[in-house]
Amino acid sequence: MKKVSLIFGTRPEAIKLCPLILALKDHPDFQPHVCVTAQHREMLDQVLEVFGVIPDIDLDLMQSNQSLASLTSRAISAIDEYLVRHKPDLVLVQGDTTTAFCAALASFYHRIPVGHVEAGLRTWNKFSPFPEEINRVLASHIADYHFAPTRLSKENLLREGISKDKIFITGNTVIDALFFAIEKAKKHPPDIPGLPEHLQNNPTNHDKLVLITGHRRENFGEGFRSICNAIVTLANKFPEVEFVYPVHLNPNVQKPVFHILSGFENIHLIEPLSYLPFVELMERSMLILTDSGGVQEEAPSLGKPVLVMRDTTERPEAVDAGTAKLVGTDSRMIIDNVSTLLTDEKAYNAMAKAVNPYGDGKACERIVQAIKDRNIC
Repeated sequence: MKKVSLIFGTRPEAIKLCPLILALKDHPDFQPHVCVTAQHREMLDQVLEVFGVIPDIDLDLMQSNQSLASLTSRAISAIDEYLVRHKPDLVLVQGDTTTAFCAALASFYHRIPVGHVEAGLRTWNKFSPFPEEINRVLASHIADYHFAPTRLSKENLLREGISKDKIFITGNTVIDALFFAIEKAKKHPPDIPGLPEHLQNNPTNHDKLVLITGHRRENFGEGFRSICNAIVTLANKFPEVEFVYPVHLNPNVQKPVFHILSGFENIHLIEPLSYLPFVELMERSMLILTDSGGVQEEAPSLGKPVLVMRDTTERPEAVDAGTAKLVGTDSRMIIDNVSTLLTDEKAYNAMAKAVNPYGDGKACERIVQAIKDRNIC
């Protein structure tokens, strides 16, 4: 039985790797071994609980106000010790986090094969998103095997000289996770902590709810102030619409959000949600305003238009398919596009009914099969 280490540390990584952990557990040839860095402590733990995944090793690296440099140095050192002790046959990393890059690099130092889940996403701008674009580019050139979610992702890797024999188009594991969560929520509908009682107890209000998320470093400062000012204008313009914002824990997000958006009757600032309540909130919403990557992939499966508060996206498939639209952080762009979706049924349906380009919920099955068929470990 081959030992496959999955090394991750953030909520998005956990969402996208937990269904793969479960798929590996169900296969007789593989023994998954879970190592978390806890780059995101509380948000990570919430996701693990939803999927029933218990880490074998918890490096617990999270520190208050940690810099990227300090996190990187501590992560490489801690992961290095983990690899020496546990000697996996294969290491799987996901996406574009500092943890993913550090785990790939440390594995390379030990000549352990690396598989990169969600490989090949690119904006071709190393500062957008920051530092994620460089993290994933470096991880690609370290990794031995590349599990690309889409054909475009494969083309990006080929463009950088990655061998086609090492690339597997699988779909995105986030859709596997979403379908898992939807089934679980159907059986036991979760409460949404912090949501006002009149919304909590009346899901039929979903046609009047706009969900907002935001956390990108490149939006810190003026970007978040502009976003918040747009939301204020929209809240005043559409008093019948409820704007719900689970506010990221980063102080660079919380300071402008609470300063500008507090005190409005139809703006609800709530704490970050665990995965199941967040999926439930996406289900109830009419549209989503976000700078998140994962939400761009999840929302189309739920029929929710996504307005992306970024100038670039490594997920152009969603934009090309019509399920997402880039609006940046310019207040006027945000106001105009949200207003259109709230008032123009034809424009709304064009986005809501577009086909999700990110897969059918069988990405994990394809990844496990590729590892087995190619004797990757």
